[in-house]
Amino acid sequence: MLLAFSVAPSGNGRADGSVHDAVAAAVTVVRESGLPNRTSSMFTEVEGTWDQVFDVVKRATEAVLPFGSRVSLVIKADIRPGYDGEIDAKLERLEQAIEDAHDEGPLHG
Repeated sequence: MLLAFSVAPSGNGRADGSVHDAVAAAVTVVRESGLPNRTSSMFTEVEGTWDQVFDVVKRATEAVLPFGSRVSLVIKADIRPGYDGEIDAKLERLEQAIEDAHDEGPLHG
């Protein structure tokens, strides 16, 4: 399973509305989990079994709780039994498709 999630507090009282400290706490949980992961400016992706991934998301959410009066959690999952290493493989296939399309000339639509 690949899972992308975003977790952030609200009601943190910061004048600038920044949530980077809370997000850092969540990302630390993910990185310490040992599961394959990647963080971008909007989401953190993690790969593992259903139970592994949701355990990490739960613990990352709990790490954010002290930073505000409530927490927002957004989740998107790609559940594909029998496949491992997709956190990188999906991107490799995409890059190959882009390269192949470039070699063949402009796409026609």
